[in-house]
Amino acid sequence: MRIDLHAHSTASDGTDSPAALTAEAAATGLDVVALTDHDTTAGWEAATAALPAGVTLVRGAELSGRWYGDEPTVGLHLLAYLFDPGHAPLVAELARVRRSREHRAENTVALLNADGIDVTVPEIRRYAAGGTIGRPHLAQALIRRGLVATVDEAFKPEWLGRRYRLAKTDIDVFTAVRLVNDAGGVTVLAHPRASGRGHIVPDTLIAELAAAGLWGVEADHTDHSAADRARTRLLARDLGLRVTGSSDYHGTNKTVRLGAFTTDPLVYQDMISTATGAAPVTGS
Repeated sequence: MRIDLHAHSTASDGTDSPAALTAEAAATGLDVVALTDHDTTAGWEAATAALPAGVTLVRGAELSGRWYGDEPTVGLHLLAYLFDPGHAPLVAELARVRRSREHRAENTVALLNADGIDVTVPEIRRYAAGGTIGRPHLAQALIRRGLVATVDEAFKPEWLGRRYRLAKTDIDVFTAVRLVNDAGGVTVLAHPRASGRGHIVPDTLIAELAAAGLWGVEADHTDHSAADRARTRLLARDLGLRVTGSSDYHGTNKTVRLGAFTTDPLVYQDMISTATGAAPVTGS
């Protein structure tokens, strides 16, 4: 059984529509795929409607979290699975983060304009096509002007990685864990040792999150070295956390393919027996 619990569609910053993502999952030989778009459940309905026979969809989201217990604060991502999408407090927080993403994009465009780069906000919104706006949509504008060749190049320090990188208003990570748990879901800390993305999440913080109700940690990820994966597994064992593996697929915005890393079927069974907010859906 092949299970990939981290993938993005055009509902956020992936390049496959939700329907195309499920088709790609079938073509790749996955039995289970999770749709985890940034701060939104907008792709759930379309992905469910298009499920190929035999493919199971785990509905989720990747929440933009922040830890305010250190200086500077630490940004991190929290994968939330099988929660009730109508849980009002969680819905409100996700809407607030999406508005912050819009404001960040507007302010980034202003910075680029100040340096003579003629990017526009309507253009960025066109690239997002109604989905959650992210830095890959800004990257597309830079690519189309020949300033960079790829999204990865656009994320380098001289571009969106530092010079034109602005913060957004994220969800306090302890609040996020509580809200997802209240909505009947489970939470997994995404790529905690991916140093190329920013701060490595401190082990002490992961321990605090485990005590607050964190369910698991993503150890097997393309941005983790073998040593990172081994260390994360040991920490998870010590803290009683489940371990997942995932591709973090974004279509052509990244080179990683669906199924690059997978999750143990026993961990998946534990997930679906724990969550009460929503159930996986299997195509017929």
